[in-house]
Amino acid sequence: MVAALNVPRNAKIGFVLAGLFTAGLFALFVLPGTQRPVGFYVALSFVLATSLGGLLTALFTAVSAVRLARR
Repeated sequence: MVAALNVPRNAKIGFVLAGLFTAGLFALFVLPGTQRPVGFYVALSFVLATSLGGLLTALFTAVSAVRLARR
């Protein structure tokens, strides 16, 4: 079932997109200057990247399931 729904491919795409999005937010809001220690933002970035990656993986897998069901 995992292979039929392309879960490994969906996970790679989802986590790459989440990483790029997180890196963009980090570069846009944190790197220009902040009053708090950067370690807090690194931890928040990790949480954002993992949760968004999981969400995107689930969405891409749901799309794969719908496509497979329609065949």
